[in-house]
Amino acid sequence: MHALIVVSHPDSRSLTHAVARSFAEGVEESGKHTTEIADIAAEGFQAAFNQADRAAYFLQKPLPPDILREQERIDRADALVLVYPVYWWSFPGQLKGWIDRVFSNGWAYDEAPDGTLGKRLGRLAVHLIGIGGADGGTYARHGYDKAMRTQIDHGIFDAGRQCVCEDGAGRHRSVRGCGRTARLRRERLRALFESSAGDDASWRECRVELTVDRPGTA
Repeated sequence: MHALIVVSHPDSRSLTHAVARSFAEGVEESGKHTTEIADIAAEGFQAAFNQADRAAYFLQKPLPPDILREQERIDRADALVLVYPVYWWSFPGQLKGWIDRVFSNGWAYDEAPDGTLGKRLGRLAVHLIGIGGADGGTYARHGYDKAMRTQIDHGIFDAGRQCVCEDGAGRHRSVRGCGRTARLRRERLRALFESSAGDDASWRECRVELTVDRPGTA
């Protein structure tokens, strides 16, 4: 299997990037799988949905070249892995814009004249790795966990597997230590990745507890 790992964080030294690298190392360690990391912040991906995207949505004009490149990356992949910090209980804006623009009509889905949708990415296993500083109890107490599942899991991806990375103690610790912690868990991450092959269309959740260094470093 080949995994496209999309990372959305401006700092390459962040925990988000450390987790993405550890995931890639774990997946490739067995020699059975390959990965590609797409660092959309470093690549300068333009997240704003624009007039060219709108024309492509109505099938009036071809997709912009930058979107075709992203779609080609996904077409080469068997699994899509999104690694991102949780900002205001959701995706960072750039990653949301990446989805808005890349998951286009005629490629990710078909919209019929009567408004019904035909899904075209059912073959793709999806893993979401959201990294936050709050523990699971905080998410549950305020209803953020259900809100995120409704918005992201169900609203965007109907099939796949979710992996929630969070600080199990609600504390901030060393980012360097976090990288080591993530590497120690790479076998678990690889097992999660491999188990998606041939899986059914139901979402399953797996929590990988990681520690965070200090505010702003996720």
